[in-house]
Amino acid sequence: MFAEIRRFLAIALVFSLMAAGAIAGSFSVVGTGDGVLVLKALSEAYASANPGHSVEIPSSIGSGGGIAAVGSDREVIARVARELKPNEVASGLAYDPVFSIPSVFFVHPDVPVHSLSSAQIRGIFSGEITNWRDLGGPDIRIRVVRREDADSSVLVFRETLSAFKDLKFTERSKLALTTQEAISSVIESPGAIGFGPLSDIRDTRLKSLSVDGVPPSDTRYPSLVKIAVVYKPHRLTDDIKRFLSFLKTAKAAGIVRNFGAHPHVR
Repeated sequence: MFAEIRRFLAIALVFSLMAAGAIAGSFSVVGTGDGVLVLKALSEAYASANPGHSVEIPSSIGSGGGIAAVGSDREVIARVARELKPNEVASGLAYDPVFSIPSVFFVHPDVPVHSLSSAQIRGIFSGEITNWRDLGGPDIRIRVVRREDADSSVLVFRETLSAFKDLKFTERSKLALTTQEAISSVIESPGAIGFGPLSDIRDTRLKSLSVDGVPPSDTRYPSLVKIAVVYKPHRLTDDIKRFLSFLKTAKAAGIVRNFGAHPHVR
């Protein structure tokens, strides 16, 4: 009887230690929806190289949500698609760039257009150009899918494309609240055009467009969104430090490049 009790307690202790180890070796990186596919690929590669460890990349709560979660100590690390504001830096948050993704304009697979000028882009998203025939394509209505003004791609386009700087979106456009919603809307709507991170359309049938003759793969392409992690240095665990070190390795850089993104290597 006592032998069975001791055996039961020993087994319970083993499982308890295993569970504690799994919890200790696992953590989440919350935040922006940009670059999620790249981050998931990086986390999978890290877990494969570090058995018993895992990194969760949960659904987006936005850059602001991630920063707030780390700032309030609800999370230790977050992913962001914007730089920290002065007050966020003053609160003790550190900002560590990981990679940059081209923000691209993408179209429904049936749209036979591969490049647009800045002026044409402005005309489409302002509502001045409403049919692909006016751009050398078929007689199909252009369906515009846009994002909120605070979206990272909107911000980078306003900073890097002069024609986009003060653009007001056409009232006939559809508002997508997430990158995934924008992609789905363009896929489901013949004649549609939208925009977002290049990495997120990698496994879709959508086509990314050159802008003023410069393709997103060209180093001259100007519109890039920088993806970084933020944290309070004194709260980092050994596991998170190990993951951050992995993000700076040649293996991680290769994964980033496979998605058409550009790694930030120290």
